[in-house]
Amino acid sequence: MRKSFILIIIAIILAVIASMLPDKIEYKQITMEEAKSIIDSQVDYVLLDVRTQAEYDEGHIPGAVCIPNESITGKDIAELPDKNSLILVYCRSGNRSKQAAQKLADMGYKNVREFGGITDWTGETEKS
Repeated sequence: MRKSFILIIIAIILAVIASMLPDKIEYKQITMEEAKSIIDSQVDYVLLDVRTQAEYDEGHIPGAVCIPNESITGKDIAELPDKNSLILVYCRSGNRSKQAAQKLADMGYKNVREFGGITDWTGETEKS
């Protein structure tokens, strides 16, 4: 009887502790149109291209910063110092951008939006 009581108390304590832990931060997926709207109407955001430098140089959305997905490793990123800033993430087809967006969210970035790949982008692009 005493063991059962202790186990119940431990279970209650663990439940209380678990309820106090922060929820996992996740990125939000948005449409290409939503991304275009943000780019056209806001000034305070980071447009992040997570393709390789060579892919970026071949053509990217104007104003985008290139940080390849493979280089997002959990260490601080100098180009992204503010973990509260709005970050719009894209790649070629949407696979790497999803991976990168989740890695950024796991690193504590709170306002990450993933919008797919440049292959679907109908707006302007530029070459480096």
